[in-house]
Amino acid sequence: MKKKVVVGMSGGVDSSVAAYLLKKEGYQVIGVTMQIWQNPDQACRLEERGCCGLSAVEDARRVAAILDIPYYVMNFKDDFRKYVMDYFVNEYKNGRTPNPCIACNRYIKWEGLLGRSLDIGADYIATGHYARIVKLGNGRYAVKNSVTADKDQTYVLYNLTQDQLSHTLMPIGDYDKPTVRRIAEEAHLPVARKRDSEDICFIPDGDTGAFLDRQLGHEAPGEGDYVDASGNVLGRHRGITHYTIGQRKGLGIAAGRRIFVRQINPSTNEVVLGDNEDLFTDTLIASDLSYMSEERFSPERTYIGKIRYSDKGTPCRVSYEGDRIRVLFERKVRAVTPGQALVLYDGDYVAGGGVIEG
Repeated sequence: MKKKVVVGMSGGVDSSVAAYLLKKEGYQVIGVTMQIWQNPDQACRLEERGCCGLSAVEDARRVAAILDIPYYVMNFKDDFRKYVMDYFVNEYKNGRTPNPCIACNRYIKWEGLLGRSLDIGADYIATGHYARIVKLGNGRYAVKNSVTADKDQTYVLYNLTQDQLSHTLMPIGDYDKPTVRRIAEEAHLPVARKRDSEDICFIPDGDTGAFLDRQLGHEAPGEGDYVDASGNVLGRHRGITHYTIGQRKGLGIAAGRRIFVRQINPSTNEVVLGDNEDLFTDTLIASDLSYMSEERFSPERTYIGKIRYSDKGTPCRVSYEGDRIRVLFERKVRAVTPGQALVLYDGDYVAGGGVIEG
């Protein structure tokens, strides 16, 4: 019998082409859109963002009809609230800067969707990520860089488990974006020219601080002091949830020079400011470790470490400190941010990673 695969369809061109390619390869394809919006009003506000609003459902449904595949909408709004939105809010409340896409991938698109898909007899799930999954000579599965550096999404997949990877297909990892759009046009898919969705889909106006204030209500951190590294008060800030490491714009303080957020101290409700040079370091600590291409990081090996999605990567070495790792970079990196992910690469493969503590 044909292998059955559930494709997570966001209504965008990437997941639509993923479904098209898999059907072309002979898989029994089922399309699923994950309902994550919390109420109808939010769904309407997300309408133009391409991955979460009601238009995503209609676009995915149209594509499924053209491909002649079954299509369903599955409700994941409770899981999304718990594992993505609540996590996002709590991390900011604690002075950290989370990556909600990584949490969504791990707990919604994989633990959630994969679990339900296996329950209905599917062999795999598939997504429209620009990445490739390979089984290495050591028997482990790993995410491999896509063929296009511009769209590579391996960074946000570093914490997928071996079991999840063994049940996952990523068919567009072998293509660049122009080719994916051309495939969609040739297949007469109506989303061929649809714009890419944006990050943080549940904040449609892009105002993270205002969103956090609404979510936290009376628990939102109030105004506090801007201080320098010596503790000297420089001014007043709006609340620590409005800031992240390396931020320069929106500080609302005249210092006579370019100044940046250097540190956030939730225990004292202080935001530490400094010069650009203060943001550079050659080391960090990471916890909550995930392993992919290998079972444990090697202190003898040089990895390429990325500290944010847009990071090009820096050679580094790793040493263990209990259940955490210390990473020493060959050259200083800028704005190491607690709450973000450190992802280690061994060549083209994701070796694993962890959550930056500082």
